[in-house]
Amino acid sequence: MSRPALTTLLVANRGEIACRVMRTAKAMGLTTVAVHSATDRDARHSREADIRVDLGGTKAAESYLLVDKLLAAAKASGAQAIHPGYGFLSENAGFARAIEQAGLIFLGPPASAIDAMGSKSAAKALMEAAGVPLVPGYHGEAQDLDTFRAAAERIGYPVLLKASAGGGGKGMKVVEEESQLADALASAQREAQSSFGDARMLVEKYVLKPRHVEIQVFADQHGNCLYLNERDCSIQRRHQKVVEEAPAPGLSPELRRAMGEAAVRAAQAIGYVGAGTVEFLLDARGEFFFMEMNTRLQVEHPVTEAITGLDLVAWQIRVACGEALPITQEQVPLIGHAIEVRLYAEDPANDFLPATGKLALYRESAPGEGRRVDSGVSEGDVVSPFYDPMLGKLIAWGEDREQARLRLLAMLDEFAIGGLKTNIAFLRRILAHPAFAAAELDTGFIPRHQDVLLPAPRALPAAFWEAAAEAWLQGQAGHQREDDRHSPWSGSNGLRLGLPARSSLHLVSAGQDQAVALERSAASTWQLQGEQLVHDQNGVRRQHLAIRRGGTLYLHWEGEMHAIEAFDPIAEAEASHSHQGGLGAPMNGSIVRVLVEPGQVVEAGTALLVLEAMKMEHSIRAPHAGTVKALFCLEGDMVSEGTVLVELVE
Repeated sequence: MSRPALTTLLVANRGEIACRVMRTAKAMGLTTVAVHSATDRDARHSREADIRVDLGGTKAAESYLLVDKLLAAAKASGAQAIHPGYGFLSENAGFARAIEQAGLIFLGPPASAIDAMGSKSAAKALMEAAGVPLVPGYHGEAQDLDTFRAAAERIGYPVLLKASAGGGGKGMKVVEEESQLADALASAQREAQSSFGDARMLVEKYVLKPRHVEIQVFADQHGNCLYLNERDCSIQRRHQKVVEEAPAPGLSPELRRAMGEAAVRAAQAIGYVGAGTVEFLLDARGEFFFMEMNTRLQVEHPVTEAITGLDLVAWQIRVACGEALPITQEQVPLIGHAIEVRLYAEDPANDFLPATGKLALYRESAPGEGRRVDSGVSEGDVVSPFYDPMLGKLIAWGEDREQARLRLLAMLDEFAIGGLKTNIAFLRRILAHPAFAAAELDTGFIPRHQDVLLPAPRALPAAFWEAAAEAWLQGQAGHQREDDRHSPWSGSNGLRLGLPARSSLHLVSAGQDQAVALERSAASTWQLQGEQLVHDQNGVRRQHLAIRRGGTLYLHWEGEMHAIEAFDPIAEAEASHSHQGGLGAPMNGSIVRVLVEPGQVVEAGTALLVLEAMKMEHSIRAPHAGTVKALFCLEGDMVSEGTVLVELVE
C-alpha cells in the first residue's frame, strides 16, 4: 500500500511527551493531532494541538490503549503518521503492525524489531545467542510460582522480578528472601497486566552497586546505524529513573566505544529503524551486562539532544519518511554536559505516594542559556489518579558537569508549584549532595543517602513564621475595606493609638501552626516587592518568592515551597475528629484487592488492602495488631484521598 506525503501527525500519547513531539512537528510545518480521554479533555497537550480527538473513557485501558480508537482518530483527523511517545502502546508490536496495515507511517521501529526486543525475555535470549554478557536470570515461558521459586534459589537472593513487556519501574519488585516471593510475584503480575496488558515476568540476580548506563542508537531504512553517546541513569527510586545525565561521568573513550558498538550490533541484528536505547548494567570493574532494549524514544532523550545539538524527534520523522541519517559515526558531536531531573506529583516524605489535585500555582523557571523545561501541565490543570504522576522534566546544559549541576539547582529554586505535593525539594537535595557533586553514582545512591535526601520533618523556625506573617500582612494591606480605602480600619499595619503598631495573626503550614505578633514600623527589615519578599539585615539582602493564590500564600524557604493559610480552629477540630481506628486512603485511586474481612485478627504490618493509583500498587497495612471491625470499600471502588477504608481496633 503506497503512503501519502506526511503533512499531519497524530501523537498517540499525553502529557509532556505529547507536547514535546508536537513542538518539533509544528516547527517542521506539520499539522498536529492530539488524542485525549474524557479526563484529559482540557489537558495541555489537547489545548496545544491543531486538531484534537476525544477517545472517551477515563483510565488508559479505556482510551490511550485502544488501538481501534487510535486508528479511527487518525482517519477522522486526516493524519498520515502516528508517533507513540513512550509508555502506553509505544512498544506494542501489534499497534505498530496495525498502523502499517492501515497504510499509515509509524514513527518507531518495525513490528518485527519490537517483537524481538519488546519482550525482555526474548531480547535476553537473542543477546545470549549473540555472545553479549547477561546478568544471571530466568527468562523462560513457564510463569508459575514453583518455576520462579526454583529459579530464584538457583540464582540466589536477592532477586529482581521484572515485567517481560514493561518498563518505567512498573511490574518490578526486589525480593530479599523466599518468603516474600509469592506476594511480590502476584503484585508484579497485576501491575504488569494493568500497565502493559501482559503479565509475563522474568527474574534475574539483583546486582549490588551497579551503574545504569544506556546507549542511544539511531538507524535508518538504508542500513545505517550509529550511537549518539551514552547516558547515566543510575539515580533511581523504585527502579524508576529520577536523574539522568550525559555523558556518563568517568566513562573512558574506549569503554564508550565498546558499549556503543555493542549497542549498534544489537540494533542491526534485529533490523532496527529509528530511535532506540540499549541499556546496560556497568560494574565498578568496567564490565557491562545487557539489560534490555527500549524500542522507542526515552524520557531522558533531552540530555542527548543537549550534548549533540540534534533534535531526535525531527530525526524520527525524517527517517520514518525514508530519509538517510544526515551524519556518520565520526561526526556525532559530544559537547559539554547535560543533566535532567524528572518532576513528579508525589510525596517523597510519604514513601513517594503519588499526589493528585489542582495545580493552584505553577510557575516554570526562566528560560536562558543551557536551560530547558519539557512539561505537560499549566497552572489550573488537574493531576488525576489515572496516569503517570510525572509533570515534566528540567534539563540543564553546561560546558562541564559542575556548570550543568549549578544551573539545574538554580532552575529548581525558581520553579514554583502549589496545590499538591511534588519532589522538587527532594531533587534539589540530590543535586546538592556532595556525593552527587563528586559523581559517586550507582543505583543504590538514594537508599544509601536516605537520611539526607529524605530528612525527618522538623519544626519550622521562628524566622520562617516571621517571614510568612510579613508576606501575609503586606500582601493584603489596604484591601480590607473596599468602600473606604482611607479609613484607618482598612489597613493591616497594626495601628494602636498611643502605642507602637503591632499585628497579630495565627498561621498554619505543613500541619504546624504558629501565632505571630509583629511590631510594625517603617524600618521593617521585610518588604514585599511584587512577588519577592525582600529581607535586608546587616547590609545583606535576600529574596524569597512569595505568591498569593486565593486564601493561600506560597513562600519559598530554604529550597522548599510552603503553603501557608490562616489558622481556622473550627476546620482544625473537624479534621481531627476522624473515625476512631479508621485507616484512610493515602491518595485518590481504585481498590484492586481486599485482603481481610470483618472479624479477622491481624498482626502489625499485615496488608489489608491494595490500592492502585497512577499505574502503581500501594499496600495499606495494619499500623498495629488488632481486629478488623469494619470494611468501607469493595474491590473496584474508586476512593478519594482521606476516605476511611477500614476500621481496625486494638
